[in-house]
Order: sequence, then structure tokens, then C-alpha cells
Amino acid sequence: MSTMRTNWQGAATLVDPRISMRWGAVYVAETRIKNMLKWWQAIIAFGLGNPILYLLSVGIGIGSMVTKDAPFMEGQTYLTFLAPALLVTAGIQGAMDEVTFPTLEGFSWEKTFFAMNSTAITGRQIVDGVMLASTARCVLQVLLYELVLLAFGAVTVASFVPLLITSVLAGVAFACLMLAVTSYVKEDDGFFAIVGRFIIAPMFMFSGTYYPIESLPPYLQWIGWVSPVWHATDFGRAVSYDHPVNGVTMIIHALYFVVIGILGLAIAYPKFAKRLAA
Repeated sequence: MSTMRTNWQGAATLVDPRISMRWGAVYVAETRIKNMLKWWQAIIAFGLGNPILYLLSVGIGIGSMVTKDAPFMEGQTYLTFLAPALLVTAGIQGAMDEVTFPTLEGFSWEKTFFAMNSTAITGRQIVDGVMLASTARCVLQVLLYELVLLAFGAVTVASFVPLLITSVLAGVAFACLMLAVTSYVKEDDGFFAIVGRFIIAPMFMFSGTYYPIESLPPYLQWIGWVSPVWHATDFGRAVSYDHPVNGVTMIIHALYFVVIGILGLAIAYPKFAKRLAA
């Protein structure tokens, strides 16, 4: 007979602590994804609603007044110019939503992170699990929206996969950073409203989403340079226009995402451990 020890976890499950230590992040992600499935209609509606409205109003409405002869269009339609930015918007929104309020729920509202940590699941695994769930939501949201753009002719079959990868990379990298920020928040108290108005909104408005970043005065261009929206949009336009790609520029964009992703996790890991130990 096996002498393997098991711990009582919750109301109806016996969990081998050695398995929990190995697959803890997967358990956390599974819990988050099951919770998402309860609200899948709202997630899809809100996740795709705003980008589709922008697609119809800006991409098609304003786009009808912008010709391919415009200097910044490079022979493309305005809808094609706008599409990479809209995909990045969908990716960042989906990934960010899955690390902000769920983290508050885990630490403050429902305290589910403490329940998880009472098992063999560590704070680091909780961070990894939250990011796995965030990545899954980001992929789904970008994929669905890209299918809409494909139906409108805004993206091509050839650019479909590169744009998907670029948008997900931007979303996940920014989510890592927002997870780090949220790990310090104990109550909302309007914090996320402030983030939305003074960080997220300017990030989209001044990152070359609707016009080239070079159109901005130099004292505003820096907002785009530090924004994941500009890096991903510029990357996406390069791969979707079927033009020669500047390898150095692409490497800089990729390194930017790697750096902010690692930075976010480097802050989140110890902060989660500290809060769980308090």
C-alpha cells in the first residue's frame, strides 16, 4: 500500500502535495478559466464591442475619407492601416482585464489566493497561473476579433498569424506589468478608473493608432515610444504590408516586450509571496 501523504483541500478533493507543487500553476489557471466560462457572453461582448465600434466608426467611417495616396498610407487602405492597432487594443484589454480585478478578488474580496496558498501551491505558481489564464483570454479575444477583421478585408490570410502573435505578445507583456501594479493594490477606490483615464487612454491616443506617430509634436511622441501599443502596432504594420522589414527595428520591438514582461514578473513574484505570508 502506498504511503503517499495527501492533504485535505476544500470540501471534496484530496490533493497530493507533490503533484500540486509540480502543476500548481495549471490548477490556478484552470480555476480562473472556469470562472471566465461563467461570464463568457459578457467577456466576448465587452472584449469585442469597443474594437468593433472603432472598426465601424473610425476604420470605415473616417477611412472612407482617407485615400491610399496619403503619404502615411503606403498604398494601403485606412482600414488596413488601422487593423494592427485595433488587434493590439483587443489583446491588451483582454489580457489586462484578467489580471487586475481577479487579483483584487484573490487577495481582498474573496481571498481565493490565500486558500490556494494553504495547499502546496506557491505564490509564484499563483502568478504563473494567473498569467496562463490571462494569455488564454488574450489569444481568444485577439483570434475572434481578427476573424472579424478578416471578414472586412482589413487583414489578409498571409498576415493573420504574424498579427495574432504580435498582438498576443503585446497583451501578455503589458498584463505582466499590470499584474505587478495590481499586486500592490489592496482596494480599488477608483484606482483602475485613474489608470484607465490617465494611462490606458493616452497610451492608445498617442501611439500611432489612428495616424503615424511622426505626426505628433516631439514632446508627445515619447508617449508612443514607451507604449506597448506603438511597438506592437509598428511591428504589425511591418508584417502586414508585405514590405521589406527592418530587422533591427523588429528586434527592438521584441526586446521591449521581453523586458517589460520580465520586469512585471520580477516585481509580482516577491510581492505575491509577501502578501500571502502576511
